[in-house]
Amino acid sequence: MMVGMGLRLRITSALVALPVVLPSAACSSETAETDAAAEPEQLTAVVQDRYDFDPGSFTQGLEVADDGTLYVGTGQEGESRVYRRTLGGEELVSRDLDPQYFGEGITRAGDHLWQLTWRDGVAIQRDAHSLEETARVPVYGEGWGLCARQGELIYSDGTSYLRRMDPATMQERERFEVTRQGTPVTGLNELECVGDDVYANVFLTTDILRIDAETGEVTAVIDASGLDNNAAPDPNNVLNGIAYIPGTDEFYLSGKRWPDLYKVTFEPAG
Repeated sequence: MMVGMGLRLRITSALVALPVVLPSAACSSETAETDAAAEPEQLTAVVQDRYDFDPGSFTQGLEVADDGTLYVGTGQEGESRVYRRTLGGEELVSRDLDPQYFGEGITRAGDHLWQLTWRDGVAIQRDAHSLEETARVPVYGEGWGLCARQGELIYSDGTSYLRRMDPATMQERERFEVTRQGTPVTGLNELECVGDDVYANVFLTTDILRIDAETGEVTAVIDASGLDNNAAPDPNNVLNGIAYIPGTDEFYLSGKRWPDLYKVTFEPAG
């Protein structure tokens, strides 16, 4: 998750051999028409409002709580924590991770909040109100992003594969590949589940993908380059953090060490 000389480069390689489906050399006109029809929708993030955010938070996870407050998970060894705050900036509760852990994505599942770690092989379950740790379970490989759907969690590890996890135990059920017109898409980072869709930041870009949670097909590419990145100059201070606002068509977006939180809608480009 870090870039630049002297910093850890967040490049994930598959730890187990995963199946790769290669396209046939001969492509019929019918297949070509199908691929053309599957071209993702092009959308743009349009800012509707802006709020002050914490420029000290290396934001890895963002989610709206039932009462409209925000859960925020942050990274960096010795600095990682999870906290809940109001839109106005008041911190209501904060819990630090053990200093050796590098915090990653978060999501709420029922009465609990799950928090991933990057390369530590651990996921932490917390009480959703107090944020006190209630369990610590092993996970295989890297942890990047996490979101909750009905009956499952969706987990990203930086590859083109997303994992379906048990929401109570964080045990892996299966993996599915994310593709854009048949081509695998890597760098899937922070996630947000909304109905049958998964929204994913693409690491080191200003693109957000909307992914069909059943098929893995990218159904929309959202250009968020119009959001001002007012973070201090650092190649790591990129767009990261997607939170759906329940009952609306709006989302909150932010980034690593960004002083701004944006309320946006996703609208057709052009």
